[in-house]
Amino acid sequence: MTDVIGPHRGTRLLIVAATLVIIGYGINQAQSVVSLVLVSAFLALIGTPPVLWLERRRMPNVLAVIIVMAGMVSLLLIVGGVLGASLSTFADAMPVYQNRLHHEILSLKAYLAGKDIAITQKALYEYLNPGAVMTLTAGFLAAMGFAPNIVLVLLSVTFILLEASSFPIKLRSVLGDPERLFPEYTKFVNDIRRYMVIKTGICLVAGVAIGLWLFFLGVDFPVLWGFLAFLLHYVPNLGGVMAAVPAVLLALLTLGPGSAMLVAAGYLVIGFSLGNWVEPRLMGRKLGLSTLVVFLSLIFWGGLVGPIGVILCIPLTMSVKFAFETNENTRWIAVLLGSERPAERIPPLVEGGT
Repeated sequence: MTDVIGPHRGTRLLIVAATLVIIGYGINQAQSVVSLVLVSAFLALIGTPPVLWLERRRMPNVLAVIIVMAGMVSLLLIVGGVLGASLSTFADAMPVYQNRLHHEILSLKAYLAGKDIAITQKALYEYLNPGAVMTLTAGFLAAMGFAPNIVLVLLSVTFILLEASSFPIKLRSVLGDPERLFPEYTKFVNDIRRYMVIKTGICLVAGVAIGLWLFFLGVDFPVLWGFLAFLLHYVPNLGGVMAAVPAVLLALLTLGPGSAMLVAAGYLVIGFSLGNWVEPRLMGRKLGLSTLVVFLSLIFWGGLVGPIGVILCIPLTMSVKFAFETNENTRWIAVLLGSERPAERIPPLVEGGT
């Protein structure tokens, strides 16, 4: 009997693996559509708490959604206008920074030659090329723009918010049990929602603080780097470092080593304060994901979905982990995705600090 079950189990694993590969390939080929859906879901998660808050104060659902969407559209228009202008100016200034880089490399080559260190100009360009980082950053920010699909995104968010309060009722009706409760699912949705709302607030504080610090130091395009810091601070541990690289390199190229060190110090202080003091107090819990899984999820979702996958890698991984936890046959995968000490139960997310 064991000999019969073994091959069937191996065949089933191969089929599941092949299915996942095909699904992953399909998602990768439909990045634009998947990104649109993910952005809509993200904005809906942010907008659901104020809508529910207005409904609890006896405001009609439609009116509550209209008020929230009006605020969201106004904010997107302001941010989009300012960011678009900064990104366009940054793209126009790229040749100037490339020329500065060329002169700096020639000066460094002459200095090294005076010290009897022979090195080719090509090698210096290969190992000391901030322009490549700047180009990559500009491409990342441009890829985050959803101007062509912004109407579809906003319509999707509107319909999601209109259905948010009635979805549990519909689900109970489909299951034929009007009194049925879904404690695990409700807890998961509430945890994800609170995580996204609190994390968005923390990222906003980080972006504003870094933008003001760079403006004070005289670094070019502080709004652009502040927005980049806002986006990348969604990525735990690595996001702050990734956001600091282009701003530090630009400061080094235009203002000198002293200013670059001050820029790096500002990123370090802001990131350390928010990540190690403010965020733990507001979250009241850990992510429940191992450090290795956080790093691998960044690579996986970024490669699968693109820039949006980088920003939302943690909520997406937490959703996958929850899906594995609900099935006895896949619960072992959830344990592997979990923290380094799975025996310790992580307390639920609390409303205030610890």
